[in-house]
Amino acid sequence: MTYLRAAVERAMKVQEVILRALSGRQSWLQVADVLGVSARTVRRLRWRYEHYGYDGLLDHRRRQPSPRAAPLVEVQRILRLYRERYGPRDGHPGFNVRHFYQVARREHGVTLSYSFVKHALQRAGLVGKHRARGRHRRRREPRPCFGELVHLDGSRHRWLALVPEAYHTLLVVVDDATKQVLYAQLSEEGESTVAIMTALRAVLRRHGIPGALYTDRASWAVYTPTSGAAPERTRRTQVGRALARLGIEHILGHSPQARGRSERVNGTLQGRLVNELRLAGITTVAAANRYLADRFLGEFNTTFGRSPADPASAFVPVGGHDLEQILCHEEERVVARDNTVRLDGVVVQIDKQRGRRSCAGLRVLIRRHLDGRHSVWWGPRCLGRYTATGRPARETAA
Repeated sequence: MTYLRAAVERAMKVQEVILRALSGRQSWLQVADVLGVSARTVRRLRWRYEHYGYDGLLDHRRRQPSPRAAPLVEVQRILRLYRERYGPRDGHPGFNVRHFYQVARREHGVTLSYSFVKHALQRAGLVGKHRARGRHRRRREPRPCFGELVHLDGSRHRWLALVPEAYHTLLVVVDDATKQVLYAQLSEEGESTVAIMTALRAVLRRHGIPGALYTDRASWAVYTPTSGAAPERTRRTQVGRALARLGIEHILGHSPQARGRSERVNGTLQGRLVNELRLAGITTVAAANRYLADRFLGEFNTTFGRSPADPASAFVPVGGHDLEQILCHEEERVVARDNTVRLDGVVVQIDKQRGRRSCAGLRVLIRRHLDGRHSVWWGPRCLGRYTATGRPARETAA
């Protein structure tokens, strides 16, 4: 039977110190100190030596080769994959162990266990060891129904690792009950009102109207008169007005800890999406958004999503709501004497309306839609539709 060289050397050392003790040249307590073991272990080793001789001192767990040993070629392949392709690159930390293991199983046919791969990477010095965290304690149970509460948050980060100088914002909508990401898109304009409403429109069209929306206290979500003061809930932002029209309760988080669920999702996305976009060679926002929709989100939701406690959905069909007229920038104006209204420097000319000599003096609503077009409304009547520059829409059609 063959043993590792270290096992043989250890048995020879144990035999040497036991013989010294048996000959009276040192005490048994000194034997324990030399071997770095307890007195109880020394008594066991002495008994085994007296009954089995030198063979009794060999550690039978260190036979060579082990019948369960992983093939050396396979271990070298895994380490080479992480070192050359999935490890840290250009200042980015690289794939974490669990993400690397999932990709290696899916893309490279790795069959070894997760624990073995993790320990192999740690022993090779490719990843560090982390102190085990205590049991995670949630202060609030998830809502039971899908669509009862959704989180909307933006994360500004260097998402494109191959363009390290560029920061972009990833807008993410997460369902509270299932942890599924309902929407995720990179935005070059940050957390603008248009980007937020575009995210809401995508969720509303695909799933319906949720019961409540949880956000932080960003400027698009709520008015805050002075820094550190309580938000002014009576004065609505454009997003707040749209949520009220749709009957969606707006819940504000007052600290990152209160938004723990969405913050953890953002952290997981930063650890995974950045590396996958780098590996795919993606350098543009458009390509990144295609990758998100076509490849990433499905796999992400399969890995981290879960079934709701209550199978009934809390989403309500959009029904008769006209999302184009709700998800927009809307201001009230008084029509000037020349039958014009103005919004952020864009002047639109209202044509003569049937049954009225003039529209001057009317209180109207002017809306700038998500695609940049404008429209003017007097109650339920549309007085005109216009391009982003204020020209009548019919002129562009010609």
